[in-house]
Amino acid sequence: MRETALTRLVGVRHPIVQTGMGWVAGPRLVSAAANAGALGILASATMSPDRLREAIREVRSRTDAPFGVNLRADAGDAGDRVQIMLDEGVRVASFALAPSPELISRLKEGGVVVIPSVGARRHAEKVAAWGADAVVVQGGEGGGHTGEVASTVLLPQVVDAVRIPVVAAGGFFDGRGLVAALAYGAAGVAMGTRFLLTSDSTVPDAVKARYLAATVRDVTVTRAVDGLPHRMLRSELVTALERSGRTRALAHAVRRAARFRRLSGLTWPRMVRDGLAMRHGKDLSWSQVLLAANTPMLLKSAMVDGRTDAGVMASGQVAGLIDDLPSCAELVDRIVKEAEEVMRALG
Repeated sequence: MRETALTRLVGVRHPIVQTGMGWVAGPRLVSAAANAGALGILASATMSPDRLREAIREVRSRTDAPFGVNLRADAGDAGDRVQIMLDEGVRVASFALAPSPELISRLKEGGVVVIPSVGARRHAEKVAAWGADAVVVQGGEGGGHTGEVASTVLLPQVVDAVRIPVVAAGGFFDGRGLVAALAYGAAGVAMGTRFLLTSDSTVPDAVKARYLAATVRDVTVTRAVDGLPHRMLRSELVTALERSGRTRALAHAVRRAARFRRLSGLTWPRMVRDGLAMRHGKDLSWSQVLLAANTPMLLKSAMVDGRTDAGVMASGQVAGLIDDLPSCAELVDRIVKEAEEVMRALG
């Protein structure tokens, strides 16, 4: 596969990124993706700081290839987590929300490549002006929190608007998609659901089976989980949440927030500060902020505990097109070979 601005920037062999999915992108998946020549991204939002340091070291013990860590820019302890990354020599920092100019500067001064994820052209322009090295742009097809604009419309908008490498996300799963993204001017593709559905993913088999059985019509967008548009597999739980009254939903959210506080090591004051930052950044009501605290434990129920009946299964629409569980090495090799064949056929 030919070099792109992304491969040169982060030092990987192929212009493919495995995204930082909470409870999914742990050391095993990240190191497998990195060893396959892609950029593996470790999800840190669901880890305590001590566990993050351990996870970074575990990835390092499994691979010599570059990898990154995904951070919540609005977390009260984001600065502490950045320091851990600097101490441990992590190559790339990715963000689901726009990091502040100060955070970007601190990372870049430490030699870390900064790659925020965005869902709108204006957000890409903002982080580029603040010094981001590249940007991941996710179209509405992508899993988890998502927007309304499709990748085929959003991607060219962003490519034309900024002068830093753009990585395409949302709807990509094979070599044809990689070639299409490159044709739009992207420097590579980022994939979440496709890497979740590999043999290197630690997601329980019963949950993977639900994804493999899904059609494109089984992937829905709902606000019932945390008040924000969230793309996931349609399930009994999603239907129940959509039908629940607000009082009942908030009561469940409080209990799950308490469980997440114990698991993550966050204090209640820190969670309140994070909630204030979230509310300000997204103009959420306090009810929505409380519901958002619900999300990590609902994701854990499925992605760690295997409870398809009691958990949320974030998913891109491409789940309806995936029917196998290759290793990361097999997946990346297949995508690269298919992309090369497509480019040769195009002449």
